[in-house]
Amino acid sequence: MQITDKVIAITGAAQGLGFAMAEHFCERGAKVALLDRQQESLENAVAQLEKKGGVAKGFVLDVSNEQDVANTFTQVRKHFGALNGLVNSAGIMRDGMLLKVKEGQVVDRMSQQQFQSVLDVNVTGTFLCAREAAAVMVESQSKGVIINISSVSRAGNAGQSNYSASKAAVAAMTVTWAKELARFGIRTGCIAPGLVETAMAAQMRPDMRERFLSAVPLRRLAEPSEVADAARFIFENEYFTGRVLELDGGTRV
Repeated sequence: MQITDKVIAITGAAQGLGFAMAEHFCERGAKVALLDRQQESLENAVAQLEKKGGVAKGFVLDVSNEQDVANTFTQVRKHFGALNGLVNSAGIMRDGMLLKVKEGQVVDRMSQQQFQSVLDVNVTGTFLCAREAAAVMVESQSKGVIINISSVSRAGNAGQSNYSASKAAVAAMTVTWAKELARFGIRTGCIAPGLVETAMAAQMRPDMRERFLSAVPLRRLAEPSEVADAARFIFENEYFTGRVLELDGGTRV
């Protein structure tokens, strides 16, 4: 599917990887709906895109709130008149060990709230946004593409019970939806990056960053533009559906 003049919604689009996606698609002629919780950041992101000649509009959205998601996608359809793509980029991390043990005694546990908060955004949010986006596409008889962001951590990573579980679920839902939605002309794809060079990565302790890089054969992090380019490939390639595109520099965890 060609990108020019297509309407693409992107969650978590006010900054970081989500904004890089929005910028990438805008530069190629798409009309972009930016969805994010942070209104001020959202307004700044839209202004940046419009300054460069892009067509964009921001929508304040909590992806974990069912009614909020339904209302927002109704607004997107009303404003743009169509919806051709969704990139589920919104996600959070709340890392921690399952148990903390000192001298043979359990001194702390990952709380249910810490575990559930990640699933609420990464899994439920992805599910709700994909469901509503697909509904708009079906009802408007528009071909479309839904792209989810998983992670190399979906294979399991120490200190990330919640995050790893959520990203494995995202990959599994991608395959499920490909089988369910193909008859409506809707394809799905998933990108599983390693660590991406964003503000979050910049806050890592130098020793942790170096330890991570030592496991990456290419010895660097992914650039946001490289992940955005992978999303464009999925969008444009009409035979890509129900698969996970690994973009991890050769990392295995």
